[in-house]
Amino acid sequence: MEQDQTPYLYALRAYADREPGRFHVPGHKGGPGADPALREAFGSELLRLDIPAGIEGIDIAPDPSHAPFQLAQRLAADAWGAQRSWFLVNGGSGGNHATCLALVHIGERVVVQRNVHSSTIDGLVLSGLRPRFVAPELDPELGVAHCVGPDALDEALASEPEAVAALIVSPTYFGAVADVAALAEVAHSHDVPLLVDEAWGSHMRFSPALPDSALELGADLVLSSVHKIVGSITQSAILHLGHGSRIDERIVDRAVTLIETTSPNAILTASLDAARRQAAVRGEELLAETVSSLAELRARIRTIPGLDVLDERIVGRGAVFAYDPLRLVVDVRGTGATGHRIARIMREADDINLELFSENVVVAVFGIGERAERSGARLVDALERACERLGEEEAEALPPFAEPPPWGATRLSPREAFLAEQEVVPFTDAEGRIAAESLAAYPPGVPNVLPGELLTRPTLDYIADSVTHGGLVRGASDRTLKTVRVVCE
Repeated sequence: MEQDQTPYLYALRAYADREPGRFHVPGHKGGPGADPALREAFGSELLRLDIPAGIEGIDIAPDPSHAPFQLAQRLAADAWGAQRSWFLVNGGSGGNHATCLALVHIGERVVVQRNVHSSTIDGLVLSGLRPRFVAPELDPELGVAHCVGPDALDEALASEPEAVAALIVSPTYFGAVADVAALAEVAHSHDVPLLVDEAWGSHMRFSPALPDSALELGADLVLSSVHKIVGSITQSAILHLGHGSRIDERIVDRAVTLIETTSPNAILTASLDAARRQAAVRGEELLAETVSSLAELRARIRTIPGLDVLDERIVGRGAVFAYDPLRLVVDVRGTGATGHRIARIMREADDINLELFSENVVVAVFGIGERAERSGARLVDALERACERLGEEEAEALPPFAEPPPWGATRLSPREAFLAEQEVVPFTDAEGRIAAESLAAYPPGVPNVLPGELLTRPTLDYIADSVTHGGLVRGASDRTLKTVRVVCE
């Protein structure tokens, strides 16, 4: 089939247009049984396409390989350059869970970038894998975590000879792209596959104006959160197996089947089919427009007193090999205020909602084909007003950025700690205890504590200091941080 076709979306519409007898779920029966407010909000067409799995001519066919669902997945594999692709309707998180479950069939030791997504940590819990973490390089000026360098990965794999895989993240939340080709070469020299969480880079395959994608650079298994930039519906993603991969396709398929729902949402799947078509057919044209307009937007933001932007100038810093321009990262240090404060002002005064903010930066995300001069004008205006308002308010006392202390020794695997008998203790009294939950202070967002690690006094003090100065801590069950969950002694 050609990339301008959408076999799954077409099959859904053909089924709905026949007006068949719907003696199957869901209970709204394509719309008639839905609440009127829901019909008004969603429209009748969306409800008509809410069709369950197991329908002949959609995901079932006399020749299973020719079912529209399978055809759509093969088109996705071809578009992204994969040996095989799996549609995911529980987000990129499900892909990370499946990845970990696939690896445990090979062995239990893995090398993992420390600042992986929380779903990868959850995957470690689910699978029982035992990680050896490798730290990303930190940007001492911006106070954010960037990428893992090839030398660091080589050292980590050498110190963990039983490792069966290396798991990294590229690009980061802040648009930093790792040297994936060199990392793949390092991993393969140790005879292990390289698995890349490319959740934020599903668009990079489709434009020469962007860094090369991980699959093109030799990665063995790659996660694409297609909804983030390419524009499928939220909670849809794709897991790709690279050509010549060191991972058995059948094991990955079994792992994906294990974590996926038996009631997949057809609308999410159809959105993957359609987003793939747009990226494959018009991606180069649309991304060129977005990249060009973002360059102009960055220039405008630089004219606002106190603001700067991240761009290709960060290449070479913190193991950053390239930069993805579809993340607009605004450096706010020159304003004398934190990104938290500026983001709050923008939200309250102009209803501007940002993707991410930390002590020194705020981050806006742009999608494929988005003309930044249109939506970006509102963003620039809000930034200008926020900076003007800062001049009318009392300045904040900003602490200097300090690198986090080394994380504590690992006493249990994440799974053992998560499933162990636990208790809640005062945060200030937790030194020497084994953590049963994750704690990651922002900035820089690298987990300070993961389940199974010892809580040390330097780490506890660092986290408390971060909160005192307005930072955020993610992962804690007690968001006030007065208590923490630990393994019972």
